[in-house]
Amino acid sequence: MKEVREKAKELMKGYCRVCPVCNGKACAGEVPGMGGLNTASSFRNNVESLAAVQLNMRLIHDAVQPDTSVTVLGIPLSMPVMAAPIGGVSFNMGGGITEEEYVNAILGGCRQQGVIGCTGDGVPPFIIDAGMDGIAAVEGHGIPFIKPWDGEELDQKLDRALASACPAVGMDIDAAGLVTLRKMGRPVSPKTPAQLKAVVDKVHAAGRTFILKGIMTVVDAQLAVEVGADAIVVSNHGGRVLDHTPGAAEVLPEIADAVKGRITVLADGGVRDGFDVIKMLALGADAVLIGRPFSIAAVGGQAEGVAAYLEALRGQLVQAMVLTGCRSVQEAGRHILRGI
Repeated sequence: MKEVREKAKELMKGYCRVCPVCNGKACAGEVPGMGGLNTASSFRNNVESLAAVQLNMRLIHDAVQPDTSVTVLGIPLSMPVMAAPIGGVSFNMGGGITEEEYVNAILGGCRQQGVIGCTGDGVPPFIIDAGMDGIAAVEGHGIPFIKPWDGEELDQKLDRALASACPAVGMDIDAAGLVTLRKMGRPVSPKTPAQLKAVVDKVHAAGRTFILKGIMTVVDAQLAVEVGADAIVVSNHGGRVLDHTPGAAEVLPEIADAVKGRITVLADGGVRDGFDVIKMLALGADAVLIGRPFSIAAVGGQAEGVAAYLEALRGQLVQAMVLTGCRSVQEAGRHILRGI
């Protein structure tokens, strides 16, 4: 991973500093790029709220060889981790590798390690083209996320996603505030419950499950349940769309308390290692999405870099499970957290 990070630092120069701690401080306001919007407080809040969560260390138990496997939306995963949908290598990551190479690295590395990667959408069209081609190359083992476009573009891109062999389709509704899309003159917007239900119905009619990413309040989580979504992702879009939001880990418990059991709860924001993964699970997530660390691994080492990152992540998760007494990821409840 040291070699992967050094290569990524070289290729992403001017876009990402590959800091020892990816906390949004050095890259504040760098959007496009890998930073957070304006003051980057939302990016920092993701990292800081998760870092503030402490684990209870327990060693008198029988959790010697913990089981990290889980099934999410009918998809078997070797551990409760997915690669978050990120696109725009040329204007966000420096263009050191192509969009196609990036997507293939994410999807291929994830498949190799028994998890699944998500693909992005955006402008120019080669972003979704690379995503669709990449999912085809791994025989459908990827989840395409479509932006909340206005008008016909939403239906056209949904049709494209549903024509693939993917097991699920997502919408990152939090992309409605993306500066990059506004600058490119491509309208995206929030959606009414009726508009979302139409999307959910279309996805279900095609025999797929639907993931709604960008939920940061109990109200929106409950509305996601009402319109029939199969999963939500508690996420503030990596702090790239609205300044001064809380971190995902801060709002996750109240959202999970309100809707868990009625909808799959995923979480994204500030997850860097396996210890962060178990924290998110204990706070109420069924699985996590990880963004920037996957980007660094993909740019710096392509599929092998992604696989190496996941292998390190798995080792950390196993260590965290042993040292908190969790025989399976399902046992990672709030009892393993200090003061919660």
